[in-house]
Amino acid sequence: MKVFVAGPDAVSEVRGAVVAVGNFDGLHRGHLALFDAARTAAAGGPVGVVTFEPHPVRVLAPQLAPPLILRVDEKERALRDLNIDVLYIIPFDAALAALPPRPFIDDVLLKRLGAKGVVVGAGFRFGAKAKGSIADLRQAFGDLAIEVPVVHEGGLVCSSTRIRELVLQGLVDDAARLLGYPYFVEGAVVSGDARGRTIGIRTANVDSKRELLPKVGVYATRAVLPSGVVKGSVTNVGLRPTFDGTAKEIRIETHIFDLDADLYGQRLRLEFVGRLRDEQKFASVDALIAQIHVDIAAAKALLAATPKG
Repeated sequence: MKVFVAGPDAVSEVRGAVVAVGNFDGLHRGHLALFDAARTAAAGGPVGVVTFEPHPVRVLAPQLAPPLILRVDEKERALRDLNIDVLYIIPFDAALAALPPRPFIDDVLLKRLGAKGVVVGAGFRFGAKAKGSIADLRQAFGDLAIEVPVVHEGGLVCSSTRIRELVLQGLVDDAARLLGYPYFVEGAVVSGDARGRTIGIRTANVDSKRELLPKVGVYATRAVLPSGVVKGSVTNVGLRPTFDGTAKEIRIETHIFDLDADLYGQRLRLEFVGRLRDEQKFASVDALIAQIHVDIAAAKALLAATPKG
């Protein structure tokens, strides 16, 4: 996959692509429908994805900017795995936001990118004051301006907004249905307080840079080790109130089943399968240990009943 940053004076070498346009945060099932439509319309020609960086809301109304589901590097890596031919990254700023619909089509889509066709989601708006619509795109691209209907899964609309809501509520299983893959965090394993080792339940502390974290609590998870091996795990997202009720930062600590290895400095991916309980403060360390063993058994049962994917 080629990556092209389409600044004001840049002209892409990859031209004639049918491009899917959007923010594509999360790359969920609804986004995949746009990519499929672009492939069909391209009829063997190049397929591109047009996205904006930073997220337009961060420029237009920073106080309302949503936490991102995927980091930019994660999105790029996922698009490579989806066999997209070219990723066009449009730098979003006040000047671009002020561009009326037709100049956006002429200057950005046609001149900079050389797009052959455009695929957008239902209700897609663009240009100054969001005045542009599929009608404007059809004036420029004719039948190769395609609007894809909203995708539903399990009675829920597949949208980045809905997925964020589900994750923040701790409903990671429902979020996975809309995403088409388990919600995950990834980061380096860093040193913690070593309390897990002292109580006989070793944990790895994951320093995730993820903006969007599940609601604090305990989850059944799958840990993807640097080697690619996948192991069951139980993960606490929270402030560890039994030991330090004054902590400000949310921590991600996971106990990986059947593993006694030093992972410090290595990257670990945690895939959230289901929520087990709220985080709680225990009267004693012994009570905490007893509950952790209950959580381990519950996590193992849930993971055994949940297909991987």
